[in-house]
Amino acid sequence: MIMNKRIAVLLTVFNRRETTLACLESLFSGSVPEGYSIEVYLTDDGCTDGTADAVRERFPDVRIVAGDGSLYWNRGMIAAWNEAAKSDPEFYLWLNDDTTLLSDAIGNLIRTAEKNPGCIIVGTCHASDNPNRITYGGRDSNMKLIDPKDSEKTRCRTFNGNIVLVPAEVYRKLGTLDPVFRHSLGDFDYGLRASESGINSVIAPGFPGICDTHPNIAKWADSSKPFPERWRHFMSPTGANPFEFFRFRKRHSGLLPACMTFCSNFIHVLFPALWRKQ
Repeated sequence: MIMNKRIAVLLTVFNRRETTLACLESLFSGSVPEGYSIEVYLTDDGCTDGTADAVRERFPDVRIVAGDGSLYWNRGMIAAWNEAAKSDPEFYLWLNDDTTLLSDAIGNLIRTAEKNPGCIIVGTCHASDNPNRITYGGRDSNMKLIDPKDSEKTRCRTFNGNIVLVPAEVYRKLGTLDPVFRHSLGDFDYGLRASESGINSVIAPGFPGICDTHPNIAKWADSSKPFPERWRHFMSPTGANPFEFFRFRKRHSGLLPACMTFCSNFIHVLFPALWRKQ
């Protein structure tokens, strides 16, 4: 009997019930290549809107990992990953719960993985109102998004974590995301660590998913907000915590760029109006 190769799909969610359900619906309604199967690990990071109960009712096969509301994206993904790793699947698929997968998304990723063994496979997303506007995906050395239609640029230096397929052999070398980061930066850090370890990240052709950006200005950078509110958001996991940014920059760019970023972040929160004029 030939066993299916297993893909552990990893998500972390917080109080976006309908968004989460729509994401899971797109996942389960899509096709899975012959010889593969999916199992879903979802971190419920203290949802209070009934997300976990709704997922259990509509998608009873989803394995729910309990969080307490303090994990945010990066550490929530780690919790799901650690649970999934216990069953030693062949692949781990990162999936943001605000991302809609297209019907052949998994097939696209797997075909790319089979042509590029040992590589991380990155899926690109476009905006819901414009299929030509790239919102998330692979990024070049200048952190610019790469067009998946550019046949000359099939590799990327790092990536957004919306749709990312990580082979087990990469996990065994790099481990999970770094828990020093609470919400953001963990995906960029993982891609950069892979590149620095000689592991290639390859962009799958086309657009496996749809995900809109969040265009509103961050509260910590909004000059209309009072300073105490800006500061609170600045230091929060979803802000631009200077200590996390310092560690990220020092690790991948060196001490001097890290110090410059550390200082500029404080200038940004102290004088957001002046910053925007520059």
